[in-house]
Amino acid sequence: MEYALMHKNIPVVELEISEHSGHIDKTGAVHSPSHLPLGTTIPSGKEKGKIERGFLNDWWRGRSIPASRAGIDSALQNIGVSTPSLLLEKCYGLSLSDQYWICPKGSGLRWEDVNFFTNDFSKDMGEILFGHEPDAPECVSLMSPDNTSDGWLRKKWVIADGKRILMKGGSGDYNQEAYNEAIASEIMRRLKINHIPYTLKTEHGKPYSLCETFVTPETELIPASRVIESKRKSNQESYYGHLLRCCGELGIADIELAIGKMLTVDYIIANEDRHYNNFGFIRNAETLEWIGLAPVYDSGTSLWYNTVRVGSLVESKPFKKSHTEQITLVTDMKWFDFDALKGIDEAVREILSGSGDIDASRRDRIARLVLERAAWLLEKG
Repeated sequence: MEYALMHKNIPVVELEISEHSGHIDKTGAVHSPSHLPLGTTIPSGKEKGKIERGFLNDWWRGRSIPASRAGIDSALQNIGVSTPSLLLEKCYGLSLSDQYWICPKGSGLRWEDVNFFTNDFSKDMGEILFGHEPDAPECVSLMSPDNTSDGWLRKKWVIADGKRILMKGGSGDYNQEAYNEAIASEIMRRLKINHIPYTLKTEHGKPYSLCETFVTPETELIPASRVIESKRKSNQESYYGHLLRCCGELGIADIELAIGKMLTVDYIIANEDRHYNNFGFIRNAETLEWIGLAPVYDSGTSLWYNTVRVGSLVESKPFKKSHTEQITLVTDMKWFDFDALKGIDEAVREILSGSGDIDASRRDRIARLVLERAAWLLEKG
């Protein structure tokens, strides 16, 4: 199928997408090089700035539901689709994270006609991903941002009072991730860190976290993974140094303090999964002006969420494998207000008390460690 990759209503590049694999088989004329997805051009050398189809395919595949998503195999079977990448064409590649999409050649469609920010979308795919078999598979609508949601936990987008809300579940014996999101939100609220607030909901006896999209029709989230792919890393650079250099060269200003605050929270909650797609940067989708680090989001894989031994050593991401090492990257702690965290252990107990899977002993150990790790940061500062 022939398409134009669009950035809102700006034609970016002509594409041919395989109807069998969902991959980009061919690229054609480039209409707006500056609007190409970040990290899809050759970063250095004689062909610097030239679009690279392999990089573009990496970006395109990265928009699809990962194969590790809970329940994805049965969901695909229910709708007769062989691979998640084939779902992208069903919704024109649209998401609630950015403003890229594919326009079928000759269709005359415009962004205003199809985007999920101002238009309703189907609930069918979200329900299927939550394990509900469709009554009439042939009538299922796949025009949904659920086709372009990432991550391995079960999740779906819903519309409530005109707001786009992401509903995300938990895993393992404790189903703890949703509660962790609420705890992280409370810590960041007290510390006045820019973040996405999460609330809790129980549905069919299972806990879920809820958060509103922080992207608007005018802005978009560019994951840190795309930022670091935009420039070639030298062997002499650290991963942290490389990210800071990429930000500087792209014109993303004043982000070191904001990243330091994010890493501080990650230390307090022993976050195991702050990979390069779990934080990112906001820019204006039309002017391409960078706004800054996105509000901190997706902190559920923390607080020993899936292990019996609360307090055991866990690895960190993305810059160092140890939280003790990674926190040393934070050189400015003048903003850290430990007094604001007084009583946070009681708040943690209160949030976790809503879980039927987490007993009092586990609640107490988690609450105590949150306070102890915060106190250690006070000594460091």
